[in-house]
Amino acid sequence: MTHPPTSSAVPPPGSGAPTAPAIPPQPGGPPGRSVAPPGHPAAPPRRTAFAEGVDRLRAAATTEPGRLRIIGAVLAVLVVAFGAVTAWQMTDRATAADDVLHKSQPLSSAAADIYRSLADANTAASSGFLAGGGETRATRDRYEKDIRTAASGLVTAAGNSDAGSPAAQTIARLNRLLPEYKGLVERARTYNRQGFPVGGAYLRYANEKMQKEMLPAAEDLYQRENQRLSADYASARPYPWAAIALGVLALAALAWAQHRHYRRTHRVLNQGLVAATAAATVALLWLVVGHGLARAALDDSYDHGVQSLSVLHDARIASLKARGNENLTLVSRGAQTVKADGRTYDAYDHDFGKDMEALGRGLAEAQRLADDRSGREPVTAAVGNMTEWKKRHATARTADEDGYYEQALDKVIGAKGATGECFDSVDANLAKALTHEQGEFQQAAGDGLGAMTGLPVGAAVLALLGGAGAVLGIGRRLSEYR
Repeated sequence: MTHPPTSSAVPPPGSGAPTAPAIPPQPGGPPGRSVAPPGHPAAPPRRTAFAEGVDRLRAAATTEPGRLRIIGAVLAVLVVAFGAVTAWQMTDRATAADDVLHKSQPLSSAAADIYRSLADANTAASSGFLAGGGETRATRDRYEKDIRTAASGLVTAAGNSDAGSPAAQTIARLNRLLPEYKGLVERARTYNRQGFPVGGAYLRYANEKMQKEMLPAAEDLYQRENQRLSADYASARPYPWAAIALGVLALAALAWAQHRHYRRTHRVLNQGLVAATAAATVALLWLVVGHGLARAALDDSYDHGVQSLSVLHDARIASLKARGNENLTLVSRGAQTVKADGRTYDAYDHDFGKDMEALGRGLAEAQRLADDRSGREPVTAAVGNMTEWKKRHATARTADEDGYYEQALDKVIGAKGATGECFDSVDANLAKALTHEQGEFQQAAGDGLGAMTGLPVGAAVLALLGGAGAVLGIGRRLSEYR
């Protein structure tokens, strides 16, 4: 009996015969990857979580419930993002508008008051010096009040400035110069009462310190506060384009989702989506209308408030400087001269002419900016006072140049018919115009801030309600598949 060779025998199925051992990983292959044995498929590479998430999303998008979930998530994100951006942008604008009304503009006016108080103190000092022993109590009180007002204004400005900033340095410099100036004025007054001519030299030195050091520093402080005011306006007025764009996008997405719902179900309304659309529409309209009203009010507060205040402050300062130079013309009595156009002029009288030109330009601009009768009338009255001032000044200069010093002095600081009356009237009318324009500014800026009140919080609440409505609306549609 013949038997086949054992090497060619095939084991019967399920016999449990041993299989060939797996081939170990070969050196030189890719690290962390084993080489599959011959006849076996290679193991698939490991995939990232992001790739697996994309696959799941793609798979979900192939079914209607999956697509609805994606649509609901996108709608909710858009509506909530619209509310968040609206709240963020309008909070910034409301904060800037509040700074305009309660911080930067009042500080700008305070800086202007510091300048005006210093200039007026210098004018009162020269008027008292000219009166000599006949200096009135009113003139002395005016000088002391101006010094106190300037000192108080510097304290306020210091409290609202950043340590180490240029404004803080300017304030520190003025705080140092103010007592120096006051000491010079007191020496001038003392020597003048004793009849010593050196008193005039001290007063001229005090005036030089005021004109060349203190007033330029005060003007620098005023300009810096104006720059801060302009920066606050620049932050409060721009349109919130990002929020508006997101609002339009969210409404467009909600409209598309409802149109899709209608085409697939022939149902006109989905209560959740309608509620979301209503909330987003109210928020967008509130944003556009509220900010539009606020911007218009802020523009009005700037055009008919801040600009008018700035021009009136400059005009008032010009009148104060003119009055001071007019007084110093009589104090110096030709001790200081200047050449212009080939002619020699008294230095202080020459400066008086330039100050009066600046006052005329300021009053003309203030008349142009005045938008109502209450603001225009005091400026018009000041123009008339300035015209009369020039006439009386010309008469006083003629008397002084002809050698009639006492007559000239009476025409400048006398009790009746003097240039001092014209100056006081100009100053009083400008103060009245400033009070009116300050009220106009506060009214308009307050309206601008009021138009934004509640908008950040209201937009956030409406966005949350809209997002919830979108989720509930899509959820109700999903329940039909369960």
